[in-house]
Amino acid sequence: MKPIFIDGYSSHRRMLVALLLSGVFIYCDHKLASFEVARGYLQSLVSPLQYIASTPKQIMDYASDNLVSRKQLMLDNQRLQMNELMLYEKLLELDILKQENDRLRKLLASPLRNPLKKMVAEILAVDSDPYSHQIVINRGINDGIYEGQPVIDETGVVGQILHVGANNSRVLLITDITHAIPLRVHRNGVRLIASGTGSFNQMEVNHIAHSTDIRVGDLLVTSGLGGKFPEGYPVAMVSYISENPNKEFARIRVQPIVEMNRLRYLLLLWPHQTPLVESQYDKPLPSNQQTRQVADES
Repeated sequence: MKPIFIDGYSSHRRMLVALLLSGVFIYCDHKLASFEVARGYLQSLVSPLQYIASTPKQIMDYASDNLVSRKQLMLDNQRLQMNELMLYEKLLELDILKQENDRLRKLLASPLRNPLKKMVAEILAVDSDPYSHQIVINRGINDGIYEGQPVIDETGVVGQILHVGANNSRVLLITDITHAIPLRVHRNGVRLIASGTGSFNQMEVNHIAHSTDIRVGDLLVTSGLGGKFPEGYPVAMVSYISENPNKEFARIRVQPIVEMNRLRYLLLLWPHQTPLVESQYDKPLPSNQQTRQVADES
């Protein structure tokens, strides 16, 4: 009877043979590079399995990176909109600062005589009465401001100080119906007086004979009479002349150089540096005497 199990080589012998073969293969691969071609083929055969094994991880990474909830998208969209609004606000602020910087540069570069003292002021309030053209500025007695002081901007004459407080002052504009200013025609030196009409865009010149050499488009500048406004500052342009022979005087309308409804920064002047003695011209005249006295002086 044959036995069921046949005794073969012992496990020790098989282990020894395996170790010997392994050593031989390692030596041949390391020193002789005998298995480079076989390794390349094996690598090519195994690479699809590697791709298949890594596919689930790649899918999970893609899903976690790109699939976000609707709520998260809404939050991101809202955040981006807020950032966009903030950037627009910054741009507007920079634009406003640029405009103010340009105004201040023009204001400080206005045609002043070198010895003339000057100071920049900012408008705090505008009179709400449409028939009273007055504004409030942020300069007062503490800054050396005095009543009757001339006020200009980068284009021309604005008005004069009417009332002075400790830290602010009230300015009477040249377009106010109670204000009058002595002028001269820049072209030929003819002297005249322009008074306010209560309109920002119009002033009137009274008591001018028909034979006076004045034309539409003539530039009117301060004459220096009265000692309040320095001589030579632009004030208005002649816009209309009505020569009616039935009337004793010509009707002349002039347009102020300064845009009174767009004022922001002003320049205060000291024509006499430090007025030690208060004269009759240091205070605004009453509404019924101002035009008469200036007319007498001119």
